[in-house]
Amino acid sequence: MAAVSSARCFPFRLRLWRLPGYRRRAGLHFAVHRRYTSDTSVSTRDQLGSGLERYKDLQRYFYRRLKAIYHRFANIPDHSVVCGHHHVYFIEIDGIYRIDKRQRDLEPEQVLNLEQVSGGQEDSLINGEKKQRLTWSIQRIRLSPQEKHLAATLITNNKEEPRCLVLRLQRRISPQMDPPHIIFTLDKVYSFEWATDEDLFFTTLEDLRCSRVFHLDLACSGSRITSAYEETQPDVFVEVALSTDQQILSINCNSRTSSEVMIIDTTKPNVEPLLVQSRQQDLFYHVEHWKRQLIILANTGPGQEYQVVQAPLSEPSMVSWVTLFSPGPGTVIKDMDVVGDHCLLTARTPANELVLIVVPLIDTKKAYTVQIPSWACTIQTKKPGLADQGKVLEFLISSPVHPPVPYCLYPEDGLLLSGTENGSSEHQGNYITTRMEACSQDGTLVPVTLFHTVPVEVTRQAPLLAHVYGAYGRDLNMDFSPEKRLLLEQGWALAYCHIRGGGERGLSWHRQAREEGKHKGVEDLQACLQHLFSLGVSSPSFTALTACSAGAVPVGALCNRQPGMIQAVTLKAPFLDVLGTMDDLSLPLTLEDREEWGDPVENLKHRLAITSYCPLHNITPQHYPSMLLTAYRHDARVPLAGVLKYSEELKAAIHSHFTMNPKSDQKPVPNITLNIQPGANHLGPEDFEENLEQEALNMAFLYTELGMDPPRHRRKRKRQNSYQDPIEQK
Repeated sequence: MAAVSSARCFPFRLRLWRLPGYRRRAGLHFAVHRRYTSDTSVSTRDQLGSGLERYKDLQRYFYRRLKAIYHRFANIPDHSVVCGHHHVYFIEIDGIYRIDKRQRDLEPEQVLNLEQVSGGQEDSLINGEKKQRLTWSIQRIRLSPQEKHLAATLITNNKEEPRCLVLRLQRRISPQMDPPHIIFTLDKVYSFEWATDEDLFFTTLEDLRCSRVFHLDLACSGSRITSAYEETQPDVFVEVALSTDQQILSINCNSRTSSEVMIIDTTKPNVEPLLVQSRQQDLFYHVEHWKRQLIILANTGPGQEYQVVQAPLSEPSMVSWVTLFSPGPGTVIKDMDVVGDHCLLTARTPANELVLIVVPLIDTKKAYTVQIPSWACTIQTKKPGLADQGKVLEFLISSPVHPPVPYCLYPEDGLLLSGTENGSSEHQGNYITTRMEACSQDGTLVPVTLFHTVPVEVTRQAPLLAHVYGAYGRDLNMDFSPEKRLLLEQGWALAYCHIRGGGERGLSWHRQAREEGKHKGVEDLQACLQHLFSLGVSSPSFTALTACSAGAVPVGALCNRQPGMIQAVTLKAPFLDVLGTMDDLSLPLTLEDREEWGDPVENLKHRLAITSYCPLHNITPQHYPSMLLTAYRHDARVPLAGVLKYSEELKAAIHSHFTMNPKSDQKPVPNITLNIQPGANHLGPEDFEENLEQEALNMAFLYTELGMDPPRHRRKRKRQNSYQDPIEQK
């Protein structure tokens, strides 16, 4: 539904892994031992200056643990499979393969070999640095309507902009026939869709901004690329999308404060884009198609929240919008699909649980709600295949600790079927999901989702890892993560704090913590931790915070205000210099991000607000939590300079604190560790081994800084047929 813009955020990224086999682990043993050092012969400066080496041994240990748990979940379902009329296409690490639907017993045919794409070329990160092999991984694929062509985007660690390959497909009658081959290579492609078998529309990413739509016409002699649309406003991000029935191609132009959509009827030749509704301040909308009608999700409902409206394809403007469905008070719509004659809405209830709402388009008064398992935190719907009949919605539900479970909803009769027996599988585990609310400073109730293995009242000694984001109106990422599952199995409690600035409770949840309201997100995070402690969940000395990108802002601000609430912090690609970034118009995201953080140059109130919470500009001599800061050298979204400056000033403040108070603080000196990685990918490494090493380092850091020993299996007596983990044998 909503566009993924160029914000400092982490959109969903599908992970694929194929690992050598390990035997499944037996039980897990959890133990906590606080470690305090009394060695005063080592200076504060020496302790602050030490880096990653102290975690290396434990990092290797957790690397093996993580590799084993990734192997356990190697075969969980995903929606990377694309169904054509004749073949089923799927992604592997080394390329794209397909299987003939009529002859599934044959070996899969490789459509694209990534080794040939990489071509053994090398790419230099910066002058003077060691060259690295340029390797690609597949991001997404699109099939043309009659399966004549395939387009795929590829991404590499060294570049932000994806590359798009266009392949000509043919049905192979015999193995001697030529395989599919690349006919076009397009650089910096962000979004792309086929309008017909010969017409590909795509956007290009320049300086983290998509402003142009291009049309690749393969029917023209020699092929031809022309401009289909160009956006003039510098803060607008442009994407292309295809309706579920594949009859409407939409050009979506979104800023932080408005939407504008143009549509192309793919059933008609050479039709110019038709404007749906010109942009208006604070108007957001997204379009789908049904029987020559536009089904529109627009924030024209009560409280400027999303509702479903309808307009004729011939007269799509706002004056023709007719309301079809508005959710009840406290329920917010998160996504929309059209399946057959039904509009299917993913919604979040006042209790912060996900549900599906089915709206029959023929009779909207018969709308009904479909309950799904209460532990579900994400719903990922499957993009329909070319040959799908459009009578069923296939989707996956998951949580950070529950691997995806497939479901099918038949909206005609309200039938919900699970792809596994009783909606569960051997991987689900008996884990507790508790949803609660914390009261913030202004009385607002802030949702918290807690995952734990024992009742809340007996989690006082359990380590707690709290997650937070709270920006750009985006929900906190709660996709399944084998790393989080491993922590839960090792006795941790995992909290997800849905603070204002995010989107969990609708557009108003975001509006409350924009610009001058950003401090509310910090107050919400503090309230969430205090509420958890008051319930008996862990304690400050066993608590760690983790965040990515813009999520570092409330974390860094809380560390400045209440450092005693947290023992350790891990931040990935952290945005820490809000004031310096918003002052600098030469940076690619500053202009559009001023709608989120404010304009400190022209607006004094905005400047004072940013100055009051900016993590970098509020560092003061005191005892901070230990921090692991992972940054990427050429990350254009979060410049490395701000992370380096934050790290140095934080170390200096800690040194000043211990110099001025050598005996007053009995706690050990916190470790501020900077982990600078190569590459430009804001999302982290695409390479599986590199990603695993970084996750293992995070776990090693958390266990070290919380003073915990990693769980080891106790040897059982031989007469009990003891089982020893093969990893422990090494």
